[in-house]
Amino acid sequence: MRLRRLLRGWSVRYAASRAGVSHATWSRIERGLQAADNRFMLADIAGALECAPADLAGAGVPAPDRAIAAARAGVLGLRRALIDIDLTEPSAGSAPPVAELARRVALADSLHQACDYAGAARLLPDLLRDLHTETAGPDHREALRLLCDATSIASSVLRSLGHPADAWLAAQRCRDAADASGDPVLRGLAAYALARAATACGSHQRGQTIAERAVEDLGRLLGRGGGPEILGSLHLVAALASRCRRQLDDSRGWLTEAAGLAHHTGEANTMGMFFGPTNVDIWRMSIEVDDGDPARVVEIARRTDPAAIPAGVRQVFYYADTARALTRIGGRDREAIRFLLTAERIAPQHVRTSGEVAETIRVLLDRSRRQAGGTELRGLSERMQAG
Repeated sequence: MRLRRLLRGWSVRYAASRAGVSHATWSRIERGLQAADNRFMLADIAGALECAPADLAGAGVPAPDRAIAAARAGVLGLRRALIDIDLTEPSAGSAPPVAELARRVALADSLHQACDYAGAARLLPDLLRDLHTETAGPDHREALRLLCDATSIASSVLRSLGHPADAWLAAQRCRDAADASGDPVLRGLAAYALARAATACGSHQRGQTIAERAVEDLGRLLGRGGGPEILGSLHLVAALASRCRRQLDDSRGWLTEAAGLAHHTGEANTMGMFFGPTNVDIWRMSIEVDDGDPARVVEIARRTDPAAIPAGVRQVFYYADTARALTRIGGRDREAIRFLLTAERIAPQHVRTSGEVAETIRVLLDRSRRQAGGTELRGLSERMQAG
């Protein structure tokens, strides 16, 4: 522990803060006055030092990830809540005031933006049920709007955790609330969630069709608040669906349309979409990295500042996709590993559940287990397996 800490130039206090333990505890462990024989503590210390627990213990040690386990355990409760909140069925009981519900939706959104899927999965089931109840109350219009937001968040969380069919269910509930509200911008938000979920399920043509129809419907209502940002986001998901259908030229055309809208909107976070020039570039990177030109991804990354979007849920794609592009180019493995570790620091739950990141790590490990990152890469690989 001491050697790895000093190699990084870190103080005891800083290293301990990364692991979530007191500096006194860290110091006692380093000096041999206290054992780190709790596998959870050992995993936290190894994660802080960006290595595998086995690199500290000298033997194979499980690397549990409590946050990811909690997030996955929360999927069942979230699924049940989504089944329960059928707007054609009456709700039971009473709900808190709509102002309190709005605060809870804002908290769920902040947890989602930080990629704290475990926290969001704990909060959302009761929140969804309370919003369902409130849709029959005097503030039903506001409750429907909040229900759109909450189900959209739920869909994104479920998709990120690898449950696209459940994400589709959440998106359908979002559409139900949007239709009941009669708000065309909320219908656009629901269409975005549906198109993302359909594409994640492998139904690329369905995702494309949903996005294209919503673009046509919303394009006539650009003067409404949130309209341009939702329209631009629909262009982005249409670009993704086109890429998945191996139509890269069409995908780039959709991206060009989105860039034109972003030029007018500027950087914005209307309805939690973070639509703007930076997000368009991050989407462009994600689309180019698999079927396009990885060198172009690195070029876009060089001119893009991910900090323009203050949300881990978008920044993580910048770093992870740059790492994937660098891996495809070859000869830049150390840079790729550095970007992967940065992505993990920003959004550990997202990175450790990402199939694309897992494949990139496998390629890097197969290429060179020690010459380009060694212990840091093995540590990340073990944390991926624990997740």
